[in-house]
Amino acid sequence: MLRFARLYADPTTPYPRVNTTPIRPGQPSAEGTAFGILAAISVCHLLNDMMQSLLPAIYPVLKENYGLSFRQIGLFTFTSQVTASMLQPLVGLYIDRHPRPYSLAMGMGSTLCGLLLLAYAHDFTMLLVAAALVGVGSSVFHPESSRVARMAAGHRHGLAQSLFQVGGNAGSAIGPLLAAFVVIGYGQASVAWFSAAALLGIFLLIKVGHWYKWQGLARMRAGAARRAGQPGVPHRQVVLAIAVLIALIFSKFFYMASMTSYYTFYLISEFGVSVQASQLYLFVFLAAAAAGTIAGGWIGDKIGRKKVIWLSIVGVLPFTLALPYASLSWTALLSVPIGFILASAFPAIVVYAQELMPAKVGTVSGLFFGLAFGLGGIGAAVLGELADATSIGFVYHLCAWLPVIGLLAGFLPAVEAEGRRRPAVAGVGG
Repeated sequence: MLRFARLYADPTTPYPRVNTTPIRPGQPSAEGTAFGILAAISVCHLLNDMMQSLLPAIYPVLKENYGLSFRQIGLFTFTSQVTASMLQPLVGLYIDRHPRPYSLAMGMGSTLCGLLLLAYAHDFTMLLVAAALVGVGSSVFHPESSRVARMAAGHRHGLAQSLFQVGGNAGSAIGPLLAAFVVIGYGQASVAWFSAAALLGIFLLIKVGHWYKWQGLARMRAGAARRAGQPGVPHRQVVLAIAVLIALIFSKFFYMASMTSYYTFYLISEFGVSVQASQLYLFVFLAAAAAGTIAGGWIGDKIGRKKVIWLSIVGVLPFTLALPYASLSWTALLSVPIGFILASAFPAIVVYAQELMPAKVGTVSGLFFGLAFGLGGIGAAVLGELADATSIGFVYHLCAWLPVIGLLAGFLPAVEAEGRRRPAVAGVGG
């Protein structure tokens, strides 16, 4: 027996009116967690970030093929990540006002074009254009898919954000591994083989777009109705919290840039490991970061976002300070807690910010994912210049102190909803 619910949109909102939505037996309720959708966007995040992570993973190949300096490598990363950074907040602001359920598939199409151009680029200018196309794909994918994760979350916002983000971290970890055995083994043109992953992502995101259009928007309206009349966080506290979170993002992603862009070079320079071996060590670090991402969101649902943010940023400091003095074996071991602890912060930061501004989820998601990419790109460029001027070892001595900025987390105000989630209740929708 089909159950029906008539859901009407506020005429002042930009969302289309939804009349009657059929609910099949066994479908998740509007208040429950739509794990099927979370799984789909997590897989797409894996595919998207796997393709993106090919860029830094094949830096040794590009450096050899085109005779690039560290400065040019930094500029290449800067182009990709800052393109995403500049556009993501604008995309988030736009989708808050004008939701576009199928924009996710279009963003994946841009990444596909960037990959194909990267495979057959003839000069450094074409490499930069390819990097920009990949950045545009990310600028659409990340804020919109983070928004979908919140739609599908029910009352498990931290867990949903972690499941979404861990797909990206897993993809980032797999990318260097595939680069080590595919691209490095078969040459730059083999990057084109990964277009199959982009096509799979486009197919899945079209399916997600169907759910977004017919059920996700209904969930958004239901959430807005529940918030109506409830007091929000005072504006002054919101501004303070956003400023602190930006400082924490700076700390986290500058250090992450040192690892994702230059860790392989550090290992080659300091310990004389091979290119393939350095990719395996990078995989270990990124796999630990993926595990930390899951833990951060889940624990945040239990004990609150602020505690997770505080512990994850400051707790990594002893390990970062020890790493520049460690042997190869200890460097590999230290990279595990560094990746795990540092990565646990981001899901908590994103959900904390969304709860500060629940009516602007797309804008907030675009801002923080944009900052993550932008600061990562700026960090790669700055650290590349620093490495050319000094040494790659000096970069790690300096970056070891970045987590000290995490002490600012003590100034974050409490958010009413954090750490106290109601159980899912029966309802309507997807």
